[in-house]
Amino acid sequence: MIAVFGGTFDPVHYGHLRPLLEVKQALGLDEVRLMPCFMPPHRDVPGATPKQRLKMLQLAIEEVPGFVIDQRELQRGGPSYMVDTLQSLRDELGKTPICLIMGLDAFLGIESWHQWPRLYELSHIVVAQRPGSKLPQQGAVANLVENARVEDVSMLRQHAAGRVYFQSVTQLDISATAIREQIACGQDVRFLMPDSVRRYIETEDLYKTERVR
Repeated sequence: MIAVFGGTFDPVHYGHLRPLLEVKQALGLDEVRLMPCFMPPHRDVPGATPKQRLKMLQLAIEEVPGFVIDQRELQRGGPSYMVDTLQSLRDELGKTPICLIMGLDAFLGIESWHQWPRLYELSHIVVAQRPGSKLPQQGAVANLVENARVEDVSMLRQHAAGRVYFQSVTQLDISATAIREQIACGQDVRFLMPDSVRRYIETEDLYKTERVR
């Protein structure tokens, strides 16, 4: 069973990495594929180039067993729709269970995703959340939870897709936006990301012109 986690990773930080590691361990995943997007559909153009974002991700996970980078969205170009990525994975992997990992905020906004009902037709959805997080009681997300939620991890392995599973994780209140703004203000961002990534940002002189809002 594999998992997929997409993002701009602009830059990658511990708020991405720690929850993913906890999900991997809790679900017994064979691998977690990190998918750097080429063009995020719902965000501004990244501050770093695709090549720079890929390099930072490589530095961040080079010593993490089971974490791999999948470059298909960078190679595909254009808007990076997760449904296209999952379809290409499904075409390659057949009936292998695939888990799409997302945070609770992303899950609550899943209706804004391109062709969102196909996401759980192509994969399971694993929601990484803080313990005790509240879910909506009505609407499309509530219906999805009611009809597809499972409590037993083994159910994810028994089916290729179509289930929703919630995993409590240690969520670190770190954002790439805040990191970029701190760098633009000349602040020290150590302990927010791997040192190898921080040193690369310094070497490449990244984010120095980030607009502080």
